[in-house]
Amino acid sequence: MIDFWVSSGHLLLDKDATGQLVLTDEFLKLYLARPELVPPEEACAAEIALHARLLGDPRRVVGTGMIDALADPDARENWRMMLGFRDRLVRHASLEEAYLALMREGVGRTPPLFVAQLLHVIMRNVLDGETDPLVVRAGEMMFRPQRLTLEAGGILLADEEIVDGEEQARERSPLVAMMGEHKARQLDVLKPETSEEYWKRSDQFDMVLDFSPGGPARAALATVMERWLHHMLGITANVTPIERIEDEAWFWFVGLDAESTRTGNRLWRSEKVSQDQLDRVVALYRLELPQNREIANRPIYLLLSTTTGRTVVMKPQNLLVGLPDAAYGVGHGRA
Repeated sequence: MIDFWVSSGHLLLDKDATGQLVLTDEFLKLYLARPELVPPEEACAAEIALHARLLGDPRRVVGTGMIDALADPDARENWRMMLGFRDRLVRHASLEEAYLALMREGVGRTPPLFVAQLLHVIMRNVLDGETDPLVVRAGEMMFRPQRLTLEAGGILLADEEIVDGEEQARERSPLVAMMGEHKARQLDVLKPETSEEYWKRSDQFDMVLDFSPGGPARAALATVMERWLHHMLGITANVTPIERIEDEAWFWFVGLDAESTRTGNRLWRSEKVSQDQLDRVVALYRLELPQNREIANRPIYLLLSTTTGRTVVMKPQNLLVGLPDAAYGVGHGRA
């Protein structure tokens, strides 16, 4: 079996009879190993004792008094956030259920990093058994922001963190921004002849996706979204990349990112949309639910856009909570 995204921590989790991820103590201990929680040399005795106790029992109930006893205010804040997130995971039968609850109820003070890590390991489960590197690389778009670069009329997507690299340590400038785009062009593009390289590099997130119109990567992302909906909600959908929306009377749309939601809402209300906003729409999809009698013949359009800084930041939760009520069926509900 081909393995990938080992850094997600999926090997430390169990699965239930339905294939969803079950929390383990080993997985929780990954968070206790984070630098924000490992007590530094100057840590107080209360912080050292708390960390040691949770290493022995990562599900141990921690009272507010134990947190208040920590001398370092930053440590108190870090522990409150981590324990709040831990308690969310423990309360649910699977990580998938915990993620859905977060999206439906609101993330509150849960750090975005923790949400991204949770999405990472769930997407690893969604794509478990996949043998097409292109589909798995497209799956990275669901939890890692992508920097868009135009190259010879095509569209390249590279991992934003990889492209930025050293930029994070210094102030941005126009020259640095240009060098970032140049770096994107220098990374290896995932091609049929090099696709098998992806498996040994999957945790590096350093292969570029050719996301040009009409190309196979757009269909690969459609496959990812179909599997995401089926795994998370049990919904069977057909998702197809399209070049334009020719339906003048839209039934429904879902913005796959914040920019697309804003643009789609303006179009929905027949408000003026600037050419710049329209130009930032980089992909369109048609989603159909053939097994849903109520809306089987009423397509739902999906929009994907870049930010003004040419970054694609997908919000896969929008597919889970943004469909019309009829799409969810009995027992699913919605936010």
